[in-house]
Amino acid sequence: MSASIVEAALSFVPTPRQRHVQCVSPSGLHRMAYTEWGDPANPRVLVCVHGLTRSGRDFDEVAKALGREYRVVCPDVVGRGLSDWLADPKHYAVPQYVSDMVALIARLNVETVDWFGTSMGGLIGLGLAGMPNSPIRKMLLNDVGPHVEPVALERIGTYLGKDETFATLQEGIDNAALLAAFFGPLTADEWRAINTPLMQEREGRWGYRYDPKIAVPFAAADENAAALGEAILWRSLAAIQHPVLVVRGEHSDLLSRETVEKMVASGQAVTSRQIAGVGHAPAFLAPDQIEIAYRFFLDTEASKA
Repeated sequence: MSASIVEAALSFVPTPRQRHVQCVSPSGLHRMAYTEWGDPANPRVLVCVHGLTRSGRDFDEVAKALGREYRVVCPDVVGRGLSDWLADPKHYAVPQYVSDMVALIARLNVETVDWFGTSMGGLIGLGLAGMPNSPIRKMLLNDVGPHVEPVALERIGTYLGKDETFATLQEGIDNAALLAAFFGPLTADEWRAINTPLMQEREGRWGYRYDPKIAVPFAAADENAAALGEAILWRSLAAIQHPVLVVRGEHSDLLSRETVEKMVASGQAVTSRQIAGVGHAPAFLAPDQIEIAYRFFLDTEASKA
């Protein structure tokens, strides 16, 4: 497969459909929104899950490229995007997110799915894929692994949960671009496309479309809890028998080269790729990046190379 095939795939523009599924937490029911692309009857499903403060619309270009072959489903994790906010913020954590994804997959009425997880979305995938009888068949982890570097946690803590507002939508888009600068050298149109869904207007001001209280469990985590969570994720990775591709941004402050090497060594079918010139996390908007996902999910022989 070549980049020209990806570019041809990108010329096919399926119409996105906005859906939701009802999920449950210990505090009650909530709705999780998702955007669906491609044939709704296609049993071949790719679930794409975004990072901590992002939205499912980060994957529009991936969905366009893979929408001929897949029913591509891009949820807004609860507390983000068009999804509800949780009544009790302490449940903004991987176990709740995994539970919600199980409800989503049940709604999709398929036995297996492939998984594309960026940052937090990858951690959710790891949590689900390591379970007995997991529905995940193939998984791409975009710049994340069981061990998250402390320097990245410190960086995220400087902005997470701050309920900032902006005079204009463009100011909000620019602020989101500043926070995500390591995604890569994106164009103004690309930043506008992926950051506009993050913003909403309230009383004449623009702000982020996520619950500031997602910062509550993040801030409350201590070293013991972090170590336990990491150990669980390493066990999950070791239990996964299906193919896993770890993609790392060359300058990532969240996923180290050493962690990638350990993931490849400790997993049963783990391979890795590095994307030059970007940090945390590759945006997967450019054709050469989308080609990595295309090869892994659709071009079986190439993905073995």
